[in-house]
Amino acid sequence: RNQGLWEAEKLFVQVMETFKTKLGADHPHTLASMGNLASTLWNQGRWGEAEKLFVQVMETSKTKLGADHPSTLTSMANLASTYRNQGRWDEAEKLFVQVIETSKTKLGADHPDTLTSMANLASTYRNQGRWEEAEKLDVQVMEIRKVKFGADHPSTLTSIANLASTYRSQGRWEEAEKLNVQVMEIRKVKLGADHPSTLTSMANLAFTWNSQGRHKDALALMQDCVEARQRVLGPEHPDTLSSLATISKWSS
Repeated sequence: RNQGLWEAEKLFVQVMETFKTKLGADHPHTLASMGNLASTLWNQGRWGEAEKLFVQVMETSKTKLGADHPSTLTSMANLASTYRNQGRWDEAEKLFVQVIETSKTKLGADHPDTLTSMANLASTYRNQGRWEEAEKLDVQVMEIRKVKFGADHPSTLTSIANLASTYRSQGRWEEAEKLNVQVMEIRKVKLGADHPSTLTSMANLAFTWNSQGRHKDALALMQDCVEARQRVLGPEHPDTLSSLATISKWSS
């Protein structure tokens, strides 16, 4: 998988360079390939490099296509996610709010892109310790996704997992655990035991168990998670490193 990301990166760089030469730096195809490259870097946890590209794509899209064009909104949302991953909550929040407002008007309140940005804003609120606001948005997104996509759709599961994280942050362990287990089991069946999303739910459940004082169970689950992450994401990925850090913290 890590090898796959590296191959993808190489390919996107090639495609981007070709488009730049043939079509020009601000052609929609060139911008799309820059966005793809940025997403690949983002998936490798190389957020600084991804940010630089997303800013470039966003600025060019604004000029060429307009501030409320779907492609511009996508690059704004991507940039906001990059800010969030770097812990720059206020910048992320500002961008997500902007994207949501425009998306609601242009695409509709229950459009998948609008819902994704709402979910990301909820996560940003959670990072800022604004639990009630996070919970309200999480529930809203989850309910709409259940109706639109079904209860076991990957997007719906992400919403349920997000709500579980908000419950965990509020110290509502039993509710969090119930949702975490539900998401993990469905993801195992639907996506496979080694899928990054399944591994995320393993880590989330481990954190919930640890908060409940089930330290031995939590540690064992997190160790399984780390082994799988090293295999699937590679030893340098931020998710792998953060779960390793968690293990050493819990072991000491």
